[in-house]
Amino acid sequence: MKALVLENIHPAAAEILGSRGYEVDLRPGALSEDELVESLPGVSLLGIRSNTTVTARVLEAASDLEAIGCFCIGTNQVDLAAAAKRGIGVFNAPYSNTRSVVELVIGEIIALARRLPEKTQRMHDGVWDKSARGSHEVRGRTLGIVGYGNIGTQLSNLAEALGMRVVFYDKADRPAHGNARRTRSLTELLEVADVVSLHVDGRPGNAGFFGASEFAAMKPRSLFINASRGMVVDYESLRDHLLSGHIAGAAVDVFPVEPKAQGDAFESVLRGLDNVILTPHVGGSTQEAQEEIGWFVAEKLVRFALEGSTALSVNLPPVLPPPLATSGRRLGFLHHNVPGVLADLNAVLAAAGGNVVDQHLSTRDDLGYVVTDSTEPLAAEAVDKLRRSDPCLWARTW
Repeated sequence: MKALVLENIHPAAAEILGSRGYEVDLRPGALSEDELVESLPGVSLLGIRSNTTVTARVLEAASDLEAIGCFCIGTNQVDLAAAAKRGIGVFNAPYSNTRSVVELVIGEIIALARRLPEKTQRMHDGVWDKSARGSHEVRGRTLGIVGYGNIGTQLSNLAEALGMRVVFYDKADRPAHGNARRTRSLTELLEVADVVSLHVDGRPGNAGFFGASEFAAMKPRSLFINASRGMVVDYESLRDHLLSGHIAGAAVDVFPVEPKAQGDAFESVLRGLDNVILTPHVGGSTQEAQEEIGWFVAEKLVRFALEGSTALSVNLPPVLPPPLATSGRRLGFLHHNVPGVLADLNAVLAAAGGNVVDQHLSTRDDLGYVVTDSTEPLAAEAVDKLRRSDPCLWARTW
């Protein structure tokens, strides 16, 4: 069994995969589409972060691939529909780096409010500029959180602990934490927020979500932070509003196009502005978060590959069977979601003399997934019959 792990994923992932019998190929950088097509034959598990794009062409060439682990929050770098069509499970870490992103944003809010980027640069230039001009406390200021999910809610709690007022906007129906107040529209939030922090996902509909009209609607001399996705913001418009003074400062951790490897050149229209903090997509890059992500996603991969669990998969029906007690007595059956599949499956099991002791079924969109445990190993003829059935994508035994 082989696993290909890219982009400097934490060693915890390789340790877990290796301990479960996988030969792990570790590579420090991302791979291009052509490189993936060449590298994936014979690989059953693939580990990536945000700089590796897994296209339908890559998946078509990866005949041995069973699962992809995105060792990050986002999964928009993977063609999820194409992966589901081939029965390839995709897993991510939706919660593991939440605290790290929130702490970065809190630090940036304070740094921008106190004009620390400008102060420290002048000190390095040999200029002593001891002045309170433009520096403010964050206590009593209003933080506007756009996107009130896992990160947004935890940011809300920490910001309130600092004495900030919090308003938030989310299209989903999210309960408010603490004293936070929901706004009825994005415009209402922008009109009252002293700091605007984006925490939206990378779905295609969010491309260009925040542009010239949104910056114009922000309070004069407010602050802007984006630690979500680079493609959601028009950075040309942000630069214009920074240069005009309408926006007092900004912190940006994500960009529409990011270098593929350490040391590559970085270009942005925001470079050179002394009231802008630029960081290289390090919101979740703490040792604590990366170790947690490495452990979390690797565990999901091996539980899927070796026990049939699809819990927290982003593209397959979620089934969480109990830990595998005895080998050879579990069947996983991924199928097209059509009527009668479960009845036909159980008829095949009954004809083969299988005594079912536990069974779990779930559906998602066009797919269904059944995990069945029996008292005796299922006959090979029965498994072959299921594999030949029209609804079957794959049938596996453990």
